[in-house]
Amino acid sequence: MANEESYIIMPVKDAVASAERSIRAIVNSGHTLTIYDDYSTPENCERLRQLSEELSFSLIHLSDLVDHPSPNYRTVLIDARERALTNHQSLIIIESDVEVKPQTIADLQALVAPQVGMVASVTENEAGEVNFPYEYAKDWRKEVIDTKKRFSFCCTLLTEELLQAIDFEQVLDEKKNWYDVTLSHLSLKKGFRHLLRMDSPVIHRPHASRPWKQLKYEHPLRYYWRKLTQHLDRI
Repeated sequence: MANEESYIIMPVKDAVASAERSIRAIVNSGHTLTIYDDYSTPENCERLRQLSEELSFSLIHLSDLVDHPSPNYRTVLIDARERALTNHQSLIIIESDVEVKPQTIADLQALVAPQVGMVASVTENEAGEVNFPYEYAKDWRKEVIDTKKRFSFCCTLLTEELLQAIDFEQVLDEKKNWYDVTLSHLSLKKGFRHLLRMDSPVIHRPHASRPWKQLKYEHPLRYYWRKLTQHLDRI
């Protein structure tokens, strides 16, 4: 039987100012949070430690789990899946450039049902306009959309049923950096439904957690050169 309180995680790599705003929004909504620190600088590690004491969230340093340079999203997902399944929980991933609202997490949990694999909140900018990565849904008017389009992990619940069906350690390619596309496709392939909550948006400040990716919009040639030559951002 599923535990009503999901295992809620946030991967963090530096960009602590953005992460702090996101962390406070989750904690203030009354939920328990676990931060996975992915080899942040010593200064940022110390700030996360201070925040963990102030706000009472769990802090896991990936340097204690894996000897591998950042990004370590694969390790995060494998560890989080194991912890969630141990406690019969769903897994909620909230990225550090996303700010939830007081009802966001409850709204995600409310849609958990048999054969639902993922539930996500649509993302908006601060002006209330649907933005990346759900621009494809900007003209949809329903409160909840049952879609076969891929989901991001900006603010997404992975049900316990999905976690049981997919062994992350077996399917997540070590050569990749990000896995939202991989797991979205696998979930759909296994017949799970994906529900996008249009009536419960979150604020998304794209790439605030990875400032170098702003090059994609400001200097696209430099972005793609860096992506290719440094093997970054592999999905």
